[in-house]
Amino acid sequence: MNLPDLRKKIDLLDQKLVALLNARAEVSKAVGQYKAEHQCSIYSPARERAVYERIKRLNKGPMSNEAFEAVYREIMSSSLALEKKLKIAYFGNEGSFTHLAANKKFGTMVGYAPYASIFEVFTAVEHEECDYGVVPIENSVEGAVTHTFDLLADSELKICSQTMLKISQNLLSKAVDIKSIKKIYSHPQVFGQCRIWLYKNMSYAEQITVGSTTEAAQYALKDKHAAAIGSQFLGELQGLNVLCPNIQDIAHNTTRFLVIANEDAPATGRDRTSILFSIKDNVGALHAMLTPFSKNKINMTKIESRPSKRKAWEYLFFVDFEGHREDAKVKKALSQLEAMCNYLKILGSYPA
Repeated sequence: MNLPDLRKKIDLLDQKLVALLNARAEVSKAVGQYKAEHQCSIYSPARERAVYERIKRLNKGPMSNEAFEAVYREIMSSSLALEKKLKIAYFGNEGSFTHLAANKKFGTMVGYAPYASIFEVFTAVEHEECDYGVVPIENSVEGAVTHTFDLLADSELKICSQTMLKISQNLLSKAVDIKSIKKIYSHPQVFGQCRIWLYKNMSYAEQITVGSTTEAAQYALKDKHAAAIGSQFLGELQGLNVLCPNIQDIAHNTTRFLVIANEDAPATGRDRTSILFSIKDNVGALHAMLTPFSKNKINMTKIESRPSKRKAWEYLFFVDFEGHREDAKVKKALSQLEAMCNYLKILGSYPA
């Protein structure tokens, strides 16, 4: 077939796709009406997970699973917008990595609201100013985001979903030649993540610290001899070129983000549960607390301690483990644990 014939074939397929997507959207509107009448949560992490996994099973190529996930993220984002105009709170400025993580989870068709602190994100969701919140919880290089742990301890909100985001730093500028750059703007933590690359490649450029990567991008927009360091997403939002991608010193830098809401997610068959507990001040108390997990063959994936802030030298322990709070063996383990500790709180169960 020649090129015009191939394009006609694509046009016919597009015609069918548009009709099918609109038919799907009509069903989504009916789903939204049902949820409203029965007071169900609009966003369903379990359903989201089921759709992605089913699409992967159906995919026979040549499109990759990652490509289909990106397409369906926007399809489901459009469906959510038809059901209800969701508003998602996130920590940081527009173009921040938390904004990017929220966008990766919910797509571009929902509403977003930036907040200057993690506390404000929790407050916005608690006061129902926003439907969901996205906050960082831990980084593979820097470790735990302790403020998020402290707020989870005090809040009645639940973890309903999570997402992982590879942190990629990029040199962003209106310029097209790295040699023309005389000033580089970014947040101090970002400079720290790119220290070796900057020393080897741009030691001649002045480094100027600012309050956020968004602020850095705005400075770079005004000066053709300036650059900023931030995400590719930030560059796209601000209209900056990526002069050099992936300039971070550690390649495996990944951050885990939580989605917080007023309720967690139903079981999917492959879930994670997060809890916190405090222990009695006895010899071997922590070891004893871990026994219910091993006895019930539950795999713990994380344990983190934080001062309780209620009493000197009293600690709260945050634990993630495989399974859902409604699973029989999880219920049994939590019942045994509760009988042994001073305080136990389930922070949420969600798709792993």
